[in-house]
Amino acid sequence: MSRRLSRTWWLRSPTSGVKVLEPWPRLRPGTPSGFTHWVNMPRTIEVLPDRVANQIAAGEVVERPASVVKELVENALDARATRIDIEIERGGKRRIRVTDDGVGMGREDALASLNRHATSKIRAASDLQSVGTFGFRGEALPSIAAVSRLTLQTKAESDPLGTRVRVNGGTITGFDDTPRRRGTTVEVSTLFFNAPARSKFLKAVGAEARAVSDVVSVLALANASVGFGLTSGGRVLLELPPASDLTARIAALWGREEATTLIALSTESDGIEVRGLIQRPDAAKSGFRRAHLFVNGRPFRSPALLASVDRGYRTTISEKVRPWAFLYLRMPPGTVDMNVHPAKAEVRFRNAAVVESIVEEAVRAALTSDSSAATLDTQLAAPQLVVREPRPPRPGRTREEESQTSLFLSADAAGSAGAAASPDIAASSGTAASSGAVATPDASSGEIVAPDASVGATGQGGSTDRDDQEVPGVDVEPTPVLKELPRLWQVLSTYVLAETREGLIIIDQHSAHERILFERLSRAFEESGQTGQRLLFPLTIRLSKAEYEQVEALTGILNRVGFEVEGFGGNTIIVHAVPDPHPYFDAERCLREMITDLVAGSDLTRSAKNQHEKIAMTFACKGAIKAGQTLSESEMQELFDQLLATELPYHDVHGRPTIVRLSKSELERKFGR
Repeated sequence: MSRRLSRTWWLRSPTSGVKVLEPWPRLRPGTPSGFTHWVNMPRTIEVLPDRVANQIAAGEVVERPASVVKELVENALDARATRIDIEIERGGKRRIRVTDDGVGMGREDALASLNRHATSKIRAASDLQSVGTFGFRGEALPSIAAVSRLTLQTKAESDPLGTRVRVNGGTITGFDDTPRRRGTTVEVSTLFFNAPARSKFLKAVGAEARAVSDVVSVLALANASVGFGLTSGGRVLLELPPASDLTARIAALWGREEATTLIALSTESDGIEVRGLIQRPDAAKSGFRRAHLFVNGRPFRSPALLASVDRGYRTTISEKVRPWAFLYLRMPPGTVDMNVHPAKAEVRFRNAAVVESIVEEAVRAALTSDSSAATLDTQLAAPQLVVREPRPPRPGRTREEESQTSLFLSADAAGSAGAAASPDIAASSGTAASSGAVATPDASSGEIVAPDASVGATGQGGSTDRDDQEVPGVDVEPTPVLKELPRLWQVLSTYVLAETREGLIIIDQHSAHERILFERLSRAFEESGQTGQRLLFPLTIRLSKAEYEQVEALTGILNRVGFEVEGFGGNTIIVHAVPDPHPYFDAERCLREMITDLVAGSDLTRSAKNQHEKIAMTFACKGAIKAGQTLSESEMQELFDQLLATELPYHDVHGRPTIVRLSKSELERKFGR
């Protein structure tokens, strides 16, 4: 018996309301007991016409003018275009025109492309597992045509003439031959003219134009070898010639200055290749970030993958900093599903945890390379060279004593040094190192000063003015600037300079020591911790109630740092032993500052992944040697050697650079060579 019914029969009951009876013909002879009469109701479910269905489907593909541009540019890229030009008017609301020099289409293909689910990309459902093109559903053109007035012009290489097809609201109104070169041009006018409710939700012209520009920029990043042009109302917004590499494309989009802050990243594991560019920690800023992800050439969004990028930066940037990242993943098609989002903006990985781990490790590896070190701004004005007399060594400590002191005393070698009062940092500020400084600071003018003529040999001697001008208190007899160059120099009692094959490197002594202490304590936490040095006279420290409670909660971890702490009552603690990271260490000051930071919280502590890392970062920050501390040549050498032995030698735990490079080419530019 046929079940195709033009009407549905219902029975109405006084007690139970309306009840459907199916199949109804079996009940025609009489009315079932308890029901009063038959009710003949018209059918309410109908199949929508194709035009209405297309307009509804267009809502998934065409959200705004930028969506139209995205679909049309992706079609052009699939057609192997080498140049794509986009023109928009009123942010794309009035007109969008996309022209490419791809392979084009013949007449039959041009007409067929306007049918829903007509595509040249796949033939069976299994093809979805290996799709390598942007488009594959056959929805873009018919969806756009359903909500606009569209003109399609195209020509294949083998055809003498091109084809022009005109569509109005999804209905083909005409087609004819047209002379044109190979490629395709799609012009979309009056978007949403037949869906006014949709057009009301579009944003201002400027906002829509920016959205179009963003879409073109992302697709240009995915296809650096393709040229792109974007104009809005006749004004050029983007002009991107084919680029040789990703760095050149980024420089064309956002400027060379931003491109030079990026470092290369490349790794391959488990059949997954990750390459791209990430930003140096010293150049990264808080707030807005440019982060673009691509898999097998397709852009996609993934907060989880960006989180793995941030994990790779851990201990090199503060919590709120958001470095730029441009990552390109290549993997077997069967390991990633592209067909999980209407706009293909998201993908699903077969093993997302493995992908995230590989990305994190790739970022970490890139940050260990010397390319992640900061560079000097070559636009700074060249300093003026003047001459000054050498400064005497710090009173109470001879140069010989300085040269024999180790910056990294062990607990055994240090004796009771940790319990002794710390040297007066202010008194040492601005003094020269034992080896002499290449440039000694003039505190009043900020000028760079020429070194003592015999620094590094005897520690004494005169200097000459560069232009043989008379300088009070200085012998102007021409003599060599330096008789013997030391390997390392200290400048401003804060920075250490060293020569390399490529130029100079400048080390921030506090940041460098901070990185050393952090990694040393992190390794110690993996074992039994580090042993503190017992004090002859224990320290008594009074704290606030919150600070005292914090110390009580962290007593075990503080002991592993080297602080042997005991509660004394009344918010007072007694410290029996302290760590000894260097001869200038002020244990009480360090512990107080650590406790304050741990109680109040900071960007540094919030960026830590666990309590041990939080303590290690805080101790490294508060316990490292300070700016203004004079170092001997042996101390500078030891600092340099131990820094380069760390996992991430170019960044401290705040994300600041430990090393700044000044290349030979930068020096030559400064001197006009």
